[in-house]
Amino acid sequence: MRSIWKGSVSFGLVSIGVKLYSATEERDVSFHQVRRSDGARIRYKRIAETDGEEVAYSDIAKGYVLPSGETVVLTDEDFADLPLPSARVVDVMQFVPVEQIDPIYFNKSYYLEPEKTAIKPYVLLRDALEESETAGLVKVAIRNREQLATLRVRDGVIVLETMIWPDEVREPDFGFLDDDIDLRPQEQTMARSLLESMAGDFDPTQYTDDYRAALQSVIGAKIEGREIVETEEAQPTAGNVVDLMSALRASVEAAKQSRGEGGAAPKKAAATKAPAKKAAATKASAKKAAPAQKTEKAAKAPAKKTQKAATASKTAAKKATAKKAAPRKTA
Repeated sequence: MRSIWKGSVSFGLVSIGVKLYSATEERDVSFHQVRRSDGARIRYKRIAETDGEEVAYSDIAKGYVLPSGETVVLTDEDFADLPLPSARVVDVMQFVPVEQIDPIYFNKSYYLEPEKTAIKPYVLLRDALEESETAGLVKVAIRNREQLATLRVRDGVIVLETMIWPDEVREPDFGFLDDDIDLRPQEQTMARSLLESMAGDFDPTQYTDDYRAALQSVIGAKIEGREIVETEEAQPTAGNVVDLMSALRASVEAAKQSRGEGGAAPKKAAATKAPAKKAAATKASAKKAAPAQKTEKAAKAPAKKTQKAATASKTAAKKATAKKAAPRKTA
């Protein structure tokens, strides 16, 4: 890494010589504008609007356009005379709790490396920041622009985080903020359950720039002269969600399943299979019981026949006795 700024950090009467390094870099795929037919690079010329003549870079200044349309020309000498006490000194104005700083103010991160003669006070400030869980609020001028910034610790290194000014934060003026939204307790409970089911420790290494990877694959394929085949991926659907509660409940179940926690869906499946097993067991029992039932029926059938025969015999005997007892008719 190359340092882009050199100065000192001052808190109280302690001064620490440091070098400033950009802590982040964009890995976006960059392109040049070229002619489609042969890939020839397109160049732009700096042309003055009034006469169409090309202007050398050394003759270019900064212009501030007035509401009347007139232009005030500012040269490098004008900027050099501006008072910038923080041009080479990072002066700590205050130490504030880290949690009180809204992340919306953060702009860009820089590493601060101590000079060889300033390692001890550097480590002293680093440890004090880390142990107190505070951030140093400072002013610094980078590339001729004074900025508000904080000093915090990351991986044993003091990080200077430039910030935007309070008047550069826009007010969220949206109509829905004045609406009275009625939230049901069940919806709030389900929303909290969804957050808990998706909670975890922050690990940025598990996230990747899929678009950049796909773009690099396209470029690689162009180099090799292969045909590009676009594969359409299936998009996740939320199913037939009819209200907010259904959406929250479905989201909780999906989050649990994706984390391998076995949400309610597997339980339902097990509950569905259980009756099936019971039904199969019932059928098996019925089959085993079938011969016994047949035997019982077969046993009952002769019993019924024997009972009928006995009844018939008694009836015949009664009729015979009645005939004998009846008086004979005389001529």
